[in-house]
Amino acid sequence: MPRPGLRTHSKRKVYVRTPGGRTVIHYEPRKPGPARCAICGRPLNGVPRLPRAELRKLAKTEKRPERPYGGYICHKCLARLLKESIRSSLT
Repeated sequence: MPRPGLRTHSKRKVYVRTPGGRTVIHYEPRKPGPARCAICGRPLNGVPRLPRAELRKLAKTEKRPERPYGGYICHKCLARLLKESIRSSLT
């Protein structure tokens, strides 16, 4: 029986083979879901799936793409918004 702090489904069970030949269970936190576009809900490219504590250790440019609204909306929604804004400014 695992200790009480590990008796939860929020931890992931990983079966690990030790050098002595035994198979033991390691409990590790689950990966968070992918970051999603605020408009269409599509998973965002260039945004890592890491816990917040791990994301804090990355450089700014590793956390999200360097473009307008990078890490917030996907490239297709951005292209659509830019086209709409340019077309509305011309009229």
